[in-house]
Amino acid sequence: MAAPHRTSPAVRGGPRSGPTRRSLLAGVAALGALGAAGCSRVATASGTDGGDLLDRLRAQGVVRLGIAGEIPFGYIDKDGRLTGEAPELARVIFKRLGVDRVQPVPTEFGSLIPGLNSQQFDVVAAGMYINPERCEQVLFSDPDYQMLDSFIVRKGNPLGLHDYRDVVEKKAKFATGTGYAEIQYAVEAGYEEGDILIVPDQVAGLNAVEAGRVDVFAGTALTTREVVKKSAKAEVTEPFTPLVDGKPHIDGGGFAFRRTETALRDAFNAELHELKKSGELLRILRPFGFTEAEMTDLTAKELCGG
Repeated sequence: MAAPHRTSPAVRGGPRSGPTRRSLLAGVAALGALGAAGCSRVATASGTDGGDLLDRLRAQGVVRLGIAGEIPFGYIDKDGRLTGEAPELARVIFKRLGVDRVQPVPTEFGSLIPGLNSQQFDVVAAGMYINPERCEQVLFSDPDYQMLDSFIVRKGNPLGLHDYRDVVEKKAKFATGTGYAEIQYAVEAGYEEGDILIVPDQVAGLNAVEAGRVDVFAGTALTTREVVKKSAKAEVTEPFTPLVDGKPHIDGGGFAFRRTETALRDAFNAELHELKKSGELLRILRPFGFTEAEMTDLTAKELCGG
């Protein structure tokens, strides 16, 4: 990588596509125990125009989901159960499509797209951010969530910090996480990169704010909201949209399919849109910290760059 905050398309985000993969890994031991599941046979690539994978999944009664052990997107919980926003949504949609079971294939985040294209699993269900680089390699569903930024600040937000311009104008002491795209957002707003305190993750960022070492820590709205829940000294600001090249920039995450499987992607999208219209999507995602602010009408076409 050219710089700590510039990430390749293999990770969750990048300087032009929002936050990088966060330090929110869970279920490592359980993933190892389930690793053998990735060696089982999966449906092979289709030569049919548009693909016939959905028909074959219906016949098998199971779809294999590539996950990366990342809370809250897709992981194995302490009881060894597959969960997360993407697997739970996949359960509902594939059930509606006539596929009764989902089965995890754990891998590293950077191996999700290669694993999908080498047919180690059928679908990536890891809340993967949709960006132009990835769109050259896989098909994406429309996003099931969007992700804005927010700040962790001391109770009462004494400096009145609501976006990166406020941080610059009020000369606040600013921190964010290792590899986070928020580094670039702050620099674009005029903050000196050398003055940014880089900490390992959002927990360390909360600690820095509570201890008074910094005035503000920047992260995604979801992760910052979750980490301050038990804090007596800090709070989270309202979600906001960062600027990239002077324009508002919003990330969205979705499911990835092999480029030959347009029929499956289209069927998946049709069910996803119905869940959005009915409000059921938010009910599925809410247990994982998602709120109305994370719901979106963005399309994969928009996030892929048109």
